[in-house]
Amino acid sequence: MIRMARQPDADWVDTLDDGDTLLTGEAVSLDLRPAGFALRAGSAAIDVVASILVFVALLIGGMTTVGWLRLEAAWVNVVVISSLVLAFVVVPCLVETVSRGKSLGRLAVGARIVRDDGGAAGFRHAAIRSLVGVIELVMTLGGLAALVGLLSPRAKRLGDHLAGTYAQYERAPRVPTPVFGMPLELVGWAPVADVARMPDALARRIAAFLASARDLDPGRRAYLAQQLAFEASAYVSPLPVVDPEIFLAGVAVARRDRETRALGLEAQRLAALEPVLTSDARR
Repeated sequence: MIRMARQPDADWVDTLDDGDTLLTGEAVSLDLRPAGFALRAGSAAIDVVASILVFVALLIGGMTTVGWLRLEAAWVNVVVISSLVLAFVVVPCLVETVSRGKSLGRLAVGARIVRDDGGAAGFRHAAIRSLVGVIELVMTLGGLAALVGLLSPRAKRLGDHLAGTYAQYERAPRVPTPVFGMPLELVGWAPVADVARMPDALARRIAAFLASARDLDPGRRAYLAQQLAFEASAYVSPLPVVDPEIFLAGVAVARRDRETRALGLEAQRLAALEPVLTSDARR
């Protein structure tokens, strides 16, 4: 039988080590990288310049329309106020909502606005950020946003604090998926192992655990390995006498090798049938 790991002595509780880490339902730690202050400042500068250009375009269009229609002078104030609201509140809010947290500046620096729990931000979050942004970025020339961002661990401005959002950096380097070989303890077991009955969903959970095991703390890693090994033991025969994590690695490699052989045989059969299929197609 599988030699299961000892249960942790203390109660096992899922907790976050810091504000930038979340746990999935599989207790896999997700490293969410907030955009730094410099990136946020650059993004805000690009967005403000874009809003100014939109404001100028709306102002020119509105003034041209007022002059062409020969409206009263009071309409000039209406055009100016409407252009300000559209350029600095409505358009940024719509862009951020439709693009799910993106904008021209954030697209340039590789950032996205997300909720504090890592989920996608919606219209409510974009509206709050846009309204508060008028005070932070326009009325104070970015001074208030810079002050709050410097004092915030995630470089969050006041609008982010009120909306419950932050800027997540999305250009982190990809970590290559580790390739496992058959553990030495299971080399003799592999030729006779039967893993064909294992469900695909359980196999994917095991693969996800093995890929992220090095990022888990020892207690949680042992606990998850034990639980997954217990589930997998019902679909594996014979059962080797090894530690749970070694058993999971062996099962994953045996299943991968089995699928590789199956794909190879299928490719050989298709290659053998290719002349027949080609001749039938020519007729």
